[in-house]
Amino acid sequence: MAVQGMVSVMLWVCASTANAVSQDVTAIFRPDPSKPDENTFRNTTPVTGYCQLFPAVCNREKLSSIQLPIVSESVGPIQANHGSTRQGAMFDVPAQWRLAQVIHSGTGETEIVQVRIAGIGTRYQIPGGVVDLVGGGVGAEAAHGMLWGGSSFLYAPSPCRPTGLASYSNLTFNFFWKTPTEGVCAKRSSYLIPSMSYRHLDFAYELRTPNPLKMSSGLYTGSLTYGVGPGQDFDLGDVMLPNDSVITLNLKLTVEHTLKVEVPPGGNRVELVPQEGWQAWLNSGRKPTRLFRDQRFHISASSRFKMGLECQHISGNTCAISETGTGHAVPVDVSVTLPEGLTDASGQPVNRRRLLRDGSGTELFQPGLYVDRRLGMLHFEVAQSSVEQMLDSGAKAYTGNVTVIWDSEV
Repeated sequence: MAVQGMVSVMLWVCASTANAVSQDVTAIFRPDPSKPDENTFRNTTPVTGYCQLFPAVCNREKLSSIQLPIVSESVGPIQANHGSTRQGAMFDVPAQWRLAQVIHSGTGETEIVQVRIAGIGTRYQIPGGVVDLVGGGVGAEAAHGMLWGGSSFLYAPSPCRPTGLASYSNLTFNFFWKTPTEGVCAKRSSYLIPSMSYRHLDFAYELRTPNPLKMSSGLYTGSLTYGVGPGQDFDLGDVMLPNDSVITLNLKLTVEHTLKVEVPPGGNRVELVPQEGWQAWLNSGRKPTRLFRDQRFHISASSRFKMGLECQHISGNTCAISETGTGHAVPVDVSVTLPEGLTDASGQPVNRRRLLRDGSGTELFQPGLYVDRRLGMLHFEVAQSSVEQMLDSGAKAYTGNVTVIWDSEV
């Protein structure tokens, strides 16, 4: 008996969108034997911005962040006590979940990834400094608060929420706000600001990925595009205009499944014997009712797979063993029992499931969790009627090769 395992080949495909700030968002699923219940993708996107400064907070809240070199400059002065939020410092970002389709580069299978913007921040800069702008006589910290009606950008306007991130100088102020819901988060200036700029765009995001156990090995790619500017997804008001108007997130999900079958040493040579061994027949003369052998194996699987047979000698839809001298052959029934955690397409346990040459009945087995080196069993049996034929023929030995295939190309 030979055992074969087939694993998909991972392909890499890169895509880009012209006239946009493009950012790869990558995630990978690679099963971890030490954490078999954690069947989720791991975000591998390089972290920049807020989460680079506060990794523990982001890990706890399952956030990641990206800082992009998008600079926004004021196209006119911000008036003191302006009446419209759109004439001052405002941020309205896509905080609700958005869906993007990702496609397997080889098979064309599709899955859905969800993304939401969970935070926004930047570093504003005021030429000449904020101290002189508010009249001098105070330090930079107090001046930044006075500029915005007594509440600096450390304190987020509703519906945004503060993060406690703030650093400042006379010229600049770094901040970051959480965005639990969509809505305009605006600050009103108490003083005339002749000009101002945002030196970058910093955002946090949450990522919802599909169930990798139901996906094929390989690379899934897709994209999500956001507009930046007045009335767009990232809306910074009518005064602060960005130098780029589109952000494209290139989504790349890599699936690296495990499908490994281990047979004990010598397990590829299967000897079929009676229930009580040949000696009982020789001593009593009572013909054995069947010949069989249960062969253990260990399986590690995180992917869907199917099973099948290849035969040296064929008997209908199954394999056979044959006597070399006469050519007389009898069928061998082959079945499989899989460990807990692996089920068929309908979610039922797999217990002595027949393996047939046409693959019927074993077209799909799937893990409910990562199965790491669990015990399964192959069952080989020659039925009673065939045993009687073998004994009556006077033949000494019947042999044949049976190849059991575990195939992840489902």
